Amino acid sequence: MLDIILILVAVAVIIFIITAAMQPSDFRVTRTGTMTAPASAVFAQVNELQKWDAWSPWAKLDPEARNSFEGPASGIGAIMRWAGNNKVGVGSMTIMESRPDKFIRFKLEFLKPFAATNTAEFTFNFNNHQTTVTWGMYGENDFKGKAIGLIMSCDKMVGGQFEKGLAALKSVVEAL
Repeated sequence: MLDIILILVAVAVIIFIITAAMQPSDFRVTRTGTMTAPASAVFAQVNELQKWDAWSPWAKLDPEARNSFEGPASGIGAIMRWAGNNKVGVGSMTIMESRPDKFIRFKLEFLKPFAATNTAEFTFNFNNHQTTVTWGMYGENDFKGKAIGLIMSCDKMVGGQFEKGLAALKSVVEAL
């Protein structure tokens, strides 16, 4: 009987490993929100990293997290480093590209709870007194990332935080 149980466990582990290995190598999470504010006002909230505490969903997950800033106050080369609880982790983000009122690209470096390097982007489209903001993150999955993806949905976890962040950003810029 023990032999049968061990064989079934081994088969289950092999199936899990094969299934994880066959998952996509890359991932992308994207959410969009519309705000009644000029693109310049929305862009300023994202481009100046010290303003993120007012709307970032992760600031609310750990109000005690420690942030530090390096480089310019905004735009290319601006860096924010954070260290927080297990929901926020440890990492940094650096603005790699910044086109006023149009586009911002970040390099995200996560150290804890999982080491990873990803890219985040914001696009801003102003039309008819409203700005449509698209917040996306993409990167590569190693085997561990693929295996975790079978258990937890990155799109649901991160996408849900993006939705909260966009709603908070909307509140901030519409109150200006």
